[in-house]
Amino acid sequence: MRLQQLLRQAGGFRETFNFAGRDMAHWFPGHMSRGLTQMKANLKDVDCLIEVHDARIPLSGRNPLFQESLGAKPHLLLLNKMDLADLTDKQKILKQLELEGTQKVIFTNCVKDENIDKVVPMATEVIQSSNRFQRTETLGYCIMVIGVPNVGKSSVINAIRRQHLKKGKASRVGATPGITRAVLSRIQVCDKPPIYLLDTPGILTPQVETIENGMKLALCGTILDHLVGEEILADYLLYTLNKFKQFSYVERYGLEAPSDDIESVLKRIAIKLGKTQKVKAITGVGNVNITVPNYSVAAYEFIRTFRKGVLGKVMLD
Repeated sequence: MRLQQLLRQAGGFRETFNFAGRDMAHWFPGHMSRGLTQMKANLKDVDCLIEVHDARIPLSGRNPLFQESLGAKPHLLLLNKMDLADLTDKQKILKQLELEGTQKVIFTNCVKDENIDKVVPMATEVIQSSNRFQRTETLGYCIMVIGVPNVGKSSVINAIRRQHLKKGKASRVGATPGITRAVLSRIQVCDKPPIYLLDTPGILTPQVETIENGMKLALCGTILDHLVGEEILADYLLYTLNKFKQFSYVERYGLEAPSDDIESVLKRIAIKLGKTQKVKAITGVGNVNITVPNYSVAAYEFIRTFRKGVLGKVMLD
């Protein structure tokens, strides 16, 4: 009943997002280029590729360079962070991925180790049913973990290691893109059979296909926020939440009703957090300092809260 009242108060929302001619910055730092070169160099010793991607964007943002440069090897796709995604249309997603040539897919959540136990058996099956590329004399398997930045590659490695060896993390993890900057040494994650994983740097395509795909990638944290702009990203987030009727932000930030105006939402967030800043204003009697809401801090809070799943589950594709 309360939700219906809020919807009536809110009126209509934007049906499309106005990108106003914005152009997504190219983000292909030196470590990304070097990382792809290193990955190619290590490919001869690899039996299988595990590509990790964000479950909220299962069809967007996957790097085509992986298929072009590394596609000769058997391939398994992990759609990680499933706890943050609305999987109502999971079967449609799987069918679309199959049409695009990806048949081996597992949805995972490394926080609770959901479906992590399925990774090694499926990877082993994929390897054993394929040509081992003159590596039949080797008893152990080597698997390269690839993906765009900040989708949880290192977390997947650590989760598999916990699952099979009962050991702690062996790969650095973090919420910022670019934690892993080079192909690491082999990390053992299983002993029956012996399986070693190679962690790799997150590598974006040098050219994001569309501005909307770029926004989706940025919203999921795979592109550094400042390259897009925190406030424009917060506005796209507000548009997205309203589109999917995810209105938990209303109660969390003390709004009267859902809103399509990012300025009023950020102002409310800043006031609730007590985040203000002093700015100089020119008046008829000279410059004076006035206190205004800190919109940048509010935008960062809004985005960070969404990424933690607090504002509801969404499927951006």
